[in-house]
Amino acid sequence: MSEERRGYLYGLAAYGLWGFFPVYFKMLKPATPFEILAHRVIWSVVFISLLLAAQRNWRFVGRVVRDRRLLRGVTAAALLIGVNWATYIYGVNSSRVVETALGYFITPLVVVLLGVTVLRERLRVWQWVAVGVGGVAVAVLTVDYGRLPYIALVLAASFGAYSLVKKRLSLPPAEGLFVESFVLAVPALAYLAWLGGDATFGRVSAWHTVLMVLSGVATAVPLLLFAGAANRVPLVGLGILQYVAPILQLGFGVLLFHEPMPAARLAGFALVWIALVIFTVDGLNGARKRTVTDPAAATAEPATALPPR
Repeated sequence: MSEERRGYLYGLAAYGLWGFFPVYFKMLKPATPFEILAHRVIWSVVFISLLLAAQRNWRFVGRVVRDRRLLRGVTAAALLIGVNWATYIYGVNSSRVVETALGYFITPLVVVLLGVTVLRERLRVWQWVAVGVGGVAVAVLTVDYGRLPYIALVLAASFGAYSLVKKRLSLPPAEGLFVESFVLAVPALAYLAWLGGDATFGRVSAWHTVLMVLSGVATAVPLLLFAGAANRVPLVGLGILQYVAPILQLGFGVLLFHEPMPAARLAGFALVWIALVIFTVDGLNGARKRTVTDPAAATAEPATALPPR
């Protein structure tokens, strides 16, 4: 098996696992979103610590502690991913899986907008068209919901900003997740201590307790699979693979959890998909042109295919 094909399998596995997250987090009820988040953070630290200990790879900790700019960046990334995780868990367990899927559909467009506003990148004409169609889609969905789809917007904005910070930090996935989770672990432990006797952990069933503990593994494993894919698959390929997760989430929301999908909402999603088709086709054409003029430049596409959640 070629390395590229192996990379695509890793990518499909990663995005497939992320796609099943709504089912997983539904199984953690009656725990509240913040209790689930706290355990997800703590068990992520435990699991990654064991992994790094097995690899004897702790030198990066000293680098982070000594570099104040890097430490500030990691703290910012931790807060952003904490907001993203909490919003996602809240959306799933408040029966808004469809809206969480929308958030990850529009995330690439938000990342592009951040590239323009923060990094001063220049968009091609068709990229602007895609962003414009995405804006119309949000307007249509706002009318349909009777409110802004705030869960979707918070997910897209928090992960878009997280992607921007991570791009500047350049920490490896496992090490980055460990430091970010460690930053969040102190407030997570404080929250669980405050929760005290109201916590569900260890009081619902043995299966529920096991699932809470495994939330750390569920967080880390897809990320490590994604890292294996990112090292073997062109960014354009990863950009297409990233739609696997929200498509699965949307399917679970409509078919398994029977969330409503009226005509107006379907029209809004159709506009989002049109925007993503325009965005993806333009990206493929851009990559093809760069390959013709400079084969090494084909891998220089902005990182819009970062792992979700």
